[in-house]
Amino acid sequence: MDFATLIGLVVGIAVVIGAILVGSGLDLFLNLPGFLIVVGGTLAATFVKFPLQNVFSAFKTGLTSALKNIREDPRDLIEVSLGLAELARKNGLLALESVEISNPFFKRGIKLCVDGHPLDVVRNALIRDMELSIHRHDEGAHIFKAIGDSAPAFGMIGTLVGLVQMLANMDDPQTIGPAMAVALLTTLYGAVIANLIALPIADKLESKGEEERLTKELMLESISQIHARQSPMILADILEGFLPEAQRARTNDDGDAQEATN
Repeated sequence: MDFATLIGLVVGIAVVIGAILVGSGLDLFLNLPGFLIVVGGTLAATFVKFPLQNVFSAFKTGLTSALKNIREDPRDLIEVSLGLAELARKNGLLALESVEISNPFFKRGIKLCVDGHPLDVVRNALIRDMELSIHRHDEGAHIFKAIGDSAPAFGMIGTLVGLVQMLANMDDPQTIGPAMAVALLTTLYGAVIANLIALPIADKLESKGEEERLTKELMLESISQIHARQSPMILADILEGFLPEAQRARTNDDGDAQEATN
C-alpha cells in the first residue's frame, strides 16, 4: 500500500468535507445531475481522445501505481548483483541457472545470459522490455492528464446548463439563489476530480515511471557486467553511480571505517 496516496486522499477529502460542514450541511453540495454531467462528460471526452482499451489499461495502471507501493531497493539490487557477479566469475554463467531471483526483469536477463545469448541480444531484448513498460506509464499519465483537463471543462459546461435553466425561470426571484448554487456545483465537482484525483495520479505515474526506468537501467548494467564476467569490486563502483549522492557518501564512509577497523 502506498500510504502517501492514501494520506493525500484522506486529508484532501477531509479538508473539503470539513469546509462544507463548517458553513452548511453536506446535502446542499449533493447534486446528482451535475455530478453525472461532469463524470459522464469527462469519460465521454476521454473515450473520444483515446482507444477504449488504452483507457481501461490506464485506469488499471494508474490505480495500481497510486495505491500499491511496488518498488525495488537499489541497494538490495546491488547486493544481489555482486553475489551473481562473484558466482559467475568463479563458476561461469551456467552456475546462475539455479539462483532464485525475485525480480522478473532481472530474472529474464540472467536467463538470457545463462542460455548463451550474445550481449547485444540480451541488451536489445531487455531495453525493448524496459521501453514498453515505461511507455505504459507514460500513456497512463497522458490519459489521466487529459481527464484532469476535461473535468473542469465539463464542470463549466454543467454550470452553463444550470445558468440557462435558471435564467429561463426568472418568474420567482426567491429561486435564483438556490438555482445559482446548484449550477456552480458542477464547477466544484470538476475541480475536485481534476486536482485531487486525476492530475495527482498522472504525476505519480510519471514519477514511478522514472523510478522504474532508473531501477531497470541499474539491472541492465548489472546484467551486462555479469555477462562480461566483471569483477565484483569494479561492478560495485559502477553500480554506486545509480545511488543518490547521500547514499554513495555513506557507503564510502562505511567502507573506509571498515578498512580502518581491519
